[in-house]
Amino acid sequence: MAFIPEIKPNQSLELLKALHILTIDGKLNQDSRRKLKQVNHLVNFIAPLFNEVLASNPTPVLVDHGAGKSYLGFILYDLLMKQLEHGEVIGIETRADLVDKSQALAADCGFKRMRFEHLTVEESITSIEIPEKVDIVTALHACNTATDDAIQFGLKKQVRFMALVPCCQAEVAEVLRKHKNESFGKTPLSEIWRHPIHTREFGSQITNVLRCLQLEAAGYNVTVTELVGWEHSMKNELIIAKYTGQPRKNAQERLQAILQEFNLQDMQHRFIN
Repeated sequence: MAFIPEIKPNQSLELLKALHILTIDGKLNQDSRRKLKQVNHLVNFIAPLFNEVLASNPTPVLVDHGAGKSYLGFILYDLLMKQLEHGEVIGIETRADLVDKSQALAADCGFKRMRFEHLTVEESITSIEIPEKVDIVTALHACNTATDDAIQFGLKKQVRFMALVPCCQAEVAEVLRKHKNESFGKTPLSEIWRHPIHTREFGSQITNVLRCLQLEAAGYNVTVTELVGWEHSMKNELIIAKYTGQPRKNAQERLQAILQEFNLQDMQHRFIN
């Protein structure tokens, strides 16, 4: 097979073929190249977090929320977990057919400490199938409120790290739209989301701002960065949260003030811990 720079030296080619990232003859098309680059970049961000956990805990537990086809979970296991004697990767997904397919692939790959659970976020928080102690939560392009579900899970489990790449944040935009006329009389800032395209874009932006404040209010240190270049994906914002136990002093007040200023009080249940 020709050299492909996106493939890491210790990466399983058979796994990449099974995930349809590589073709049967080991080739990589342009779409798959973008997908692999995104996932590998995210693994590069997660690896030092994983190693930090491993330094104090020889049995790390990583939960991937909104796992979908589990590209991220499989590649994380392949690159970080398979060489260890302990620890596990757990994929959480609400679509039973995807859970079954991923479970079968894990068995085919011999990934004995990787499993998938057909659970909602509420169920996953209390399920006996999920360990009480979870170290890392990931969510790659978990659509709309699925990212918030992953955050809620992480907060309830008080995980050490969260790595989140949000996608399709529509809920806040809907609330902005609902109260648009009222907002016009309240604040000139409503011009920011007066036009429909701005409503969608600003709704997406403010969603992630509120998520960061929510995490900081719960005692997490938050870093926001690009995952890969914008030419690869428009859903490109990576939120990394590290638990410190020291809430940012004014995070809760700022969060409340933003909800009030932008007529987003309907969203308090989503962002107020």
